[in-house]
Amino acid sequence: MNLDPRTPVLVGTGQLNLRDDTLEPVDLLAAAAREAERDSGGGSLLKSLDSVRLVRMLSWRYRDPGALLAERLGASPRDTAYTADGGNNPQALLNGAASDIAAGRADVVLIGGAETWRTRTRLRAEGRRPAWTVQDETVPAAPLLGGSGPLLGQGEKRIGLEPPSWVYPLFEQAHRIDAGRTVEEQLRVGARLWADFSRVAAGNPHAWIRREHTAEEILTPSPSNRWIAWPYPKLMNSNNMVEQGAALLLCSVEAARRHGVPSDRWIFPQSGAEANDTLELGARGELHRSPAIRISGRRALELAGTDVGSVDLVDVYSCFPSAVQIAARELGLALDDASRPLTVTGGLTFAGGPWNNYVSHSIATMASRLREAPGSVGLVTANGGYLTKHAMGVYGTTPPQAGFRARNVQEEVDREPRTRSLVQWEGTGSLEAWTVLHDREGRPERAFVSVRTAQGERTLAVCQEAEDLAGMVGEDLAGAPVRVALDGTARLEDGEAATDA
Repeated sequence: MNLDPRTPVLVGTGQLNLRDDTLEPVDLLAAAAREAERDSGGGSLLKSLDSVRLVRMLSWRYRDPGALLAERLGASPRDTAYTADGGNNPQALLNGAASDIAAGRADVVLIGGAETWRTRTRLRAEGRRPAWTVQDETVPAAPLLGGSGPLLGQGEKRIGLEPPSWVYPLFEQAHRIDAGRTVEEQLRVGARLWADFSRVAAGNPHAWIRREHTAEEILTPSPSNRWIAWPYPKLMNSNNMVEQGAALLLCSVEAARRHGVPSDRWIFPQSGAEANDTLELGARGELHRSPAIRISGRRALELAGTDVGSVDLVDVYSCFPSAVQIAARELGLALDDASRPLTVTGGLTFAGGPWNNYVSHSIATMASRLREAPGSVGLVTANGGYLTKHAMGVYGTTPPQAGFRARNVQEEVDREPRTRSLVQWEGTGSLEAWTVLHDREGRPERAFVSVRTAQGERTLAVCQEAEDLAGMVGEDLAGAPVRVALDGTARLEDGEAATDA
């Protein structure tokens, strides 16, 4: 092939699950990196690394895990970097690495991450601290890529609406109401979608749970599938109780040839795009929409010279059903197209949700699937925070005609309509969306509500009255009047939706 020698290519991927052995995260990642080198079919790529860029790991705190990893691998990279939290970061790192390789700023780059959360949680419960590597203050902290700002606004923090498992159900309700579905109909939409994902996971050798689940099993509460935040039982939540690592080896065509990587191992990043939706949930234009997904997805496809109808393989970020449904709508993807499932891995519930690093696994799996189908094109979406930070990547087995291109489309996203968010408000408004948290015994504890005022503003509040909670589970209360107090508490009111200012 007559290629620009600076063309970036993904040449090797490594994925590992640990079920019996116990490794610290950096050692699991080292094993995945060695697997990526073997997968490339070339030699000495790891010793030729000039950049190591890693995804934030939560199982253990490292100051510069890239430097530690390079030491384990016998490499001497020119630079290392680490990200802040966010599931968008693996794709964002790849977009950046591909751009740097194309511009001659890098030649051989390792991207990846690892989590041993199951072991860390078990040891913490036993009151034990693992004997894993500690980098003290003499080790300079790795440069931070992607920023480290907050992922929530004051309105959410004020009422304690912080875990993602409490936020995404609000999006589910908003999506349901906009679609005109009943509560039961929406539960079945999500359950069927997740059943489809479990079917893909059952055929994925790198999935954590390789058992197909029925829709009925997914939507039915049980001791092993308890309600977390209604309308989501446990099987509709991301699964972080895993021991998983993934590594991606990216280099220039020139380096691939120099290291003897066969061309049938090459996967070409075609394009990338990134943007964020508003930090404050209350300021989102609509809770069932994502301008950042729509605009960045469209731009990534345009830069790759293709469209969504021409994409053969898709992996949509799948922490919760609402994330998939909203992204599919924004991208123009069908939820139930058996010829093009919305995941190549099985998603974060079944394939595994290793905190910030899931997309390293989805990119690795996408590369394998593309190699099996020369001429095919794949789309990977990545999501960080609360449907907040987004990164897109288009991949193929043939080089991009215009070379790899990536864009940040934040300026365009920022022009989209927003809602005025009220951190503190008193009055009666209309119920826009809600979720009910349950304790481990299945009892409703409290509800978070999104309330619209007569002027169209939005405020978030918490409801703790038992009689209100009972009615919020299973009933369609969209538009019901809600009285909000200045302290952020709320009560359902009888009668038609009111609109106090």
